[in-house]
Amino acid sequence: MVLVLSRTYFPDGTNGKLEWEGRFVCYTIELPRLNNTKQVSCIPEGEYVLRKRYSKKFRWHIEVVDVENRNAILFHPANNAQKELKGCIAPVMKLSGSSLGLESRQAFIKLKSLVYKSLERKEKVLLIVKS
Repeated sequence: MVLVLSRTYFPDGTNGKLEWEGRFVCYTIELPRLNNTKQVSCIPEGEYVLRKRYSKKFRWHIEVVDVENRNAILFHPANNAQKELKGCIAPVMKLSGSSLGLESRQAFIKLKSLVYKSLERKEKVLLIVKS
């Protein structure tokens, strides 16, 4: 499975559209592009593997693996990148501004279901991030 995240960069944040096989999955919000600086920047464009991950804070979620000089980059619910993210990616159903979105939990459930079904079939799940 290959998910494609097409981004638009703004000074205060990053918005994206996530697609699978050319079909819309959800929008995304992230922090601005600040040279991959930990906790204040979105991750660099590139190709990444996704996997299941569990934490007490987010329960079962999705991890973006092998991000250069970063760790614990996750897909998890959030509606305001500046207030709720530290380098992670939040799926949202609607964009409401630069790095702002709506209905993140609904988008996360949709994305997690899609990714987990592929992983259960032992498929590799890739994320391609581009502008």
